[in-house]
Amino acid sequence: MRKSLGLIVAVMLVAFAGGEARAEAVESKFKMTIGGYIKLDAIHQDAAVGAAGGALGTLGAVPSKAAEDTDQTVYTARQSRLNFAVTGPEALGAKTRAFLEGDFYGGGGTNSAGNLRMRHAIFAMTWDNTELSFGQFWDIFGPMAPSTLDFGTGNNIGAPNNPRVAQVRLQQTVTLTEGNSLRFIIGLQDPVQDFEENTVGNIAGQVVFSSNILGSSPGYWGLPMQPLTISLFGQYGQAKHQQFDNDDLLFEKKVDTWGAGLFAHVPILRSSDGKSRAGTLTFEGQTYIAEGLDWNGGTARRVIGTTAAEVEAAEGYGAIGQIIFYPVQQTGLTAGYGRRGILDASNYRAKGATGQRYNEGYFFNVAHDMGNVRLAAEYMRLEGKFFDSANDGTANRYQFSAIYFF
Repeated sequence: MRKSLGLIVAVMLVAFAGGEARAEAVESKFKMTIGGYIKLDAIHQDAAVGAAGGALGTLGAVPSKAAEDTDQTVYTARQSRLNFAVTGPEALGAKTRAFLEGDFYGGGGTNSAGNLRMRHAIFAMTWDNTELSFGQFWDIFGPMAPSTLDFGTGNNIGAPNNPRVAQVRLQQTVTLTEGNSLRFIIGLQDPVQDFEENTVGNIAGQVVFSSNILGSSPGYWGLPMQPLTISLFGQYGQAKHQQFDNDDLLFEKKVDTWGAGLFAHVPILRSSDGKSRAGTLTFEGQTYIAEGLDWNGGTARRVIGTTAAEVEAAEGYGAIGQIIFYPVQQTGLTAGYGRRGILDASNYRAKGATGQRYNEGYFFNVAHDMGNVRLAAEYMRLEGKFFDSANDGTANRYQFSAIYFF
């Protein structure tokens, strides 16, 4: 929806306040676009996985044998969101823009009284091939967002994309030949490790190759059209681990936390004109290795070991892939598989580690668009594997979503 803020404010005053519209329009100082969507999710799963207050299947606990005893049914509209995109005047020879977005998963909320939560709050200065941005945005690590209806978007099965973190990001684009380019991204960002008394902000980066050689095809939720994209990504930080016995601090130790991986978006069947989705087929995949990245879902735990001498960052890996097929413009099919696990199981056992060894998920969904209305259904199966196999569990998840984009 692209309207002046004055028109929107006037309509809201009449519709919601019941009063008369002001004679004079109230306008933003700069060009502003308001957007977002209303989303109703109806979810049933046959195990207690994820928060009871919302669509959080692949953000919640890994299914265990004990979780299989409790079915969950949830209806929620809390994933609905509202955003503002602002285009401002030039500054220092750069174009300026800002983006602010929120949803209703704020702390303390319920399904019937969702609290507003900041998702993105970022502004950018863009020169010809250079962009400098400040604020809160997607974590630079793990660029893939699987096209799931589940709000977790594969976070604990190989796509640790959910943290939106405060950051300073610098991006430089280099044109190689016509239709082919490299983007270099580097940033300093808060690692969401506040409880660990993190000693430095994470340093993260990407090197992204883009090419029009294969044309373009749909990406996340079938909304953006993307060319062939291959991205190398990584990050490094340090965290202070503290070991307690009840309330008594036994010791504390700094551990290095890091990760590195590869992402690819591959148009297998290209769009006929760069806009139409009809007849397109896309593969997207991501894989990584990491240590101590439990805070973003990259690993299942932060450290292993119980003494100061043996404590070290927990090693893990993730891999996920999906196929997106649009037989016609209005209808899309997505199928995917992801897995997150530990590396060097013998080292885990030697240091007394318990809990999960790996977890994996399969998902399939179909979505049909009618103008700005989308109806979609999804099946997801989650499996959790533990050091003690008696705890292994599964969860089957069924979701229907109705979405109104504006």
